[in-house]
Amino acid sequence: MAPQSFFGRPLRLRSVVMAVAATQALSACTMIPKYTRPTPPLATTWPGYAKTGESILPKVAADIGWRDFFVDPRLQALISIALRENRDLRTSAANIATAQGQYDVQHAGLFPTISATGGPMYQAPSDAAGLSFAPGLDTDKTGSGMARNPFRYYSGGIGFSSYEIDLFGRIRSLTKEAAERALYQQENMRGMVISIVSQVAMAYITWLGDRDTLALAESTLASQQNSLKLTQDKYNHGEENLLTVRQLETQVQQSATLRTDALRKVEQDENLITLLIGSPIPQNLPAPLPLGQQSVLADLPAGLPSDLLARRPDITAAEHDLLSSQASIGAARAAFFPRLTLTATDGVSSLQFHKMFTSAATTWGLNPSLQIPLWTWGMNSGNLKAAKATRDGKIAAYEKTVQTAFREVADALAARKAYLDENNQMSNLVSAAGDAYRLAKLRYETGTDSYLTTLDSQRYYLQAQQSQITVAVAKYQNLVTIYRALGGGWKESSAPASRVINPTPQKAG
Repeated sequence: MAPQSFFGRPLRLRSVVMAVAATQALSACTMIPKYTRPTPPLATTWPGYAKTGESILPKVAADIGWRDFFVDPRLQALISIALRENRDLRTSAANIATAQGQYDVQHAGLFPTISATGGPMYQAPSDAAGLSFAPGLDTDKTGSGMARNPFRYYSGGIGFSSYEIDLFGRIRSLTKEAAERALYQQENMRGMVISIVSQVAMAYITWLGDRDTLALAESTLASQQNSLKLTQDKYNHGEENLLTVRQLETQVQQSATLRTDALRKVEQDENLITLLIGSPIPQNLPAPLPLGQQSVLADLPAGLPSDLLARRPDITAAEHDLLSSQASIGAARAAFFPRLTLTATDGVSSLQFHKMFTSAATTWGLNPSLQIPLWTWGMNSGNLKAAKATRDGKIAAYEKTVQTAFREVADALAARKAYLDENNQMSNLVSAAGDAYRLAKLRYETGTDSYLTTLDSQRYYLQAQQSQITVAVAKYQNLVTIYRALGGGWKESSAPASRVINPTPQKAG
């Protein structure tokens, strides 16, 4: 028989590892409870203004990329900066990396940790206790002049220790739990991206509205200051009374106050955008489009309520959280059953170094250990009870998340109809108030009426224009809210149009 060495022969450990792998394959099932997705009570259709946009765009909102939804180049640039620089997103990315690392650690428990060891051992003879010697010396001298040789032993090997064979799926359940935790963090980041995109868009639209209000205040103030100058000239020549002058001065001050307030809001809007994008606003950004031209879409198709189960990141995150608690039940159940651990080595050992790599020096060892829980004093049952209670709480949290998402979409759709109607009404109001102001001014200039009527008409006209800007901001922010509530904003570019299939309850055994 040819001699076999530690570095040149098929190790016995290979057979042991193959046997362990076969055992793991046979024990692939776990004690995780069978999972059926909870079905919260939801309506099958959306209330109110729910069918809008379906004939315009055959895509669900979640498939519309934010670059296709927001066409304003300046807004696109701000969103890109936010997704690159926002600190909350960086934190979320770190949480994902942490969860993935924890999964890798837990998953590694399914396989034996194989390591190599080796080295010499020196030991003095038992009847020479207290003698001192240095490794590598052949003799030690005592006070009596006697010489002793130290005991030498050389060994090397490869193997693993305390490896648990997952007979009842305990480690697999913990691995499943870690995997669901990582997916939970990933869905949280998706939700964070959607939130950042919508927040930047909301702040940007508010900024546009406040800029329009500022421009309105400045144009009104300039017009009133010009009217005040002309009226003061007439008063100085005895052609106008002091009451009219004072009334014009009052309106000039009111417009100046409106301008100051609008300027404050614009600066605060820019501060908020700076916070959201995580860096100062660049000076070389494209010019903004007028308010109302940020999106080419007038409406969004809402789809079916059940679509939210697969489209909303907060819902999918809640489901992964629930599945994680399901897996912890499997691990708690497996704790009631015996654990089989193995320690195996394969190597060489010899009293002489030059004989280590001969067939006579080969050694191996296999040490199985069976641990059977007898009296745990309620620890295992308590862990199982706590795991089931946690799972029940996660079910309730999942159902509430679904119901909350349904309400957000329903509220946004209901508000959509109101904002569209209100926007039309405000357009009519501004047109009527403008005509009334022009007629009142004409009557004053012809001497038919006092200037008080003109002042009142101008005030109503200014208020109508302010209200029109406010409603326009709310209308476009509502469209962004619908986009976010339906799960849009995660993708940068639109996905191909596809028919959405209602998700069926998922099962896991």
